[in-house]
Amino acid sequence: VPGTCFPLSWLCRYRWSTALAVVVYYPMVVLMAALRTARKDVVRYFRAQLLNPTDWFCYWRLNCALASLHSLKSRDKGYELENKWTFLVQADEANIPVSPWLKTSELVVKDKNEEGGMGLHFFRNASEGGQWIIQERLFNSPLIADMLPETAPLSTFRIMTSSRGGFSETTTPDKHQNCKIQALSCVFRAGLATASTDHESILFDVDMATGIIKKGSTTNHWYRIGVQHIWTTPWTVGHDIEVHPDTQKRICDRHVSRIEDLVQLVEDSHRRLLPGVPMVGWDVAVTTKGILLLEVNLSCNFFRGSFDQRSYLTMVADYFTYLETLPWPTLKSP
Repeated sequence: VPGTCFPLSWLCRYRWSTALAVVVYYPMVVLMAALRTARKDVVRYFRAQLLNPTDWFCYWRLNCALASLHSLKSRDKGYELENKWTFLVQADEANIPVSPWLKTSELVVKDKNEEGGMGLHFFRNASEGGQWIIQERLFNSPLIADMLPETAPLSTFRIMTSSRGGFSETTTPDKHQNCKIQALSCVFRAGLATASTDHESILFDVDMATGIIKKGSTTNHWYRIGVQHIWTTPWTVGHDIEVHPDTQKRICDRHVSRIEDLVQLVEDSHRRLLPGVPMVGWDVAVTTKGILLLEVNLSCNFFRGSFDQRSYLTMVADYFTYLETLPWPTLKSP
């Protein structure tokens, strides 16, 4: 539970504890949130959050449920691209711009001071059957870097796309012409100073029609755990951030140049690589080497970006209705 030291996994150890959490514990938490957040309209807020929640985490859970069930019943080959190496290889073969990797078969990293054979680390390249994708570090383009502190990480755009090609059990990349692919949302993840990745960031919504960056938000409060955060963690965070907290530079209302190129790239990539997968979250980097795709996320997260909820929910409902008609696969015993 955000802001506490209580792991939800404790509630899922037994069926009776799970049922108790759904029937008793969750409504109690929702009521506390309603009393704390919507003091003037507690009943409406309580009913909405209990029966029809629209927070980013619930949409993420819905996306995960759809991906899990669709993958299980359809056995679509597109889900293999969740593997970062498989994605890079197939995208490269399709001449889709992705983050480059080093061709060396193995890499040795050693500490500059340790002796006696210590401080040595060996990494075998995935291209040679190893576990590691060995890449040089990428850097933000000047236009992106201008909005960030000097020590900010590579800061990407999360663009969500949807496909209606997953209704056919025979959908393959060579039949992509008839697949309806649509970009749903775009978020600029403005990385924080000294962070290693843009998972520590401010999430700025981006208008895909104009390229204008809108007000930002964050999900960092969801990951504060421990007793010390019980009284200091906010229960809700709005979309009201206009400047980068480390530099005070205004990011809201700036323009993302070539936004149409980013959208076209992900829609085309979805159509060519995995048209049978309903939803894909693309990590797109605008770097000093150009616009590059880093990876795909198939249990994907809107990262608080705005989207057409009616269109999205209609598509999700259509998929679940369709999947009900497919037989359950026979699973092998362990």
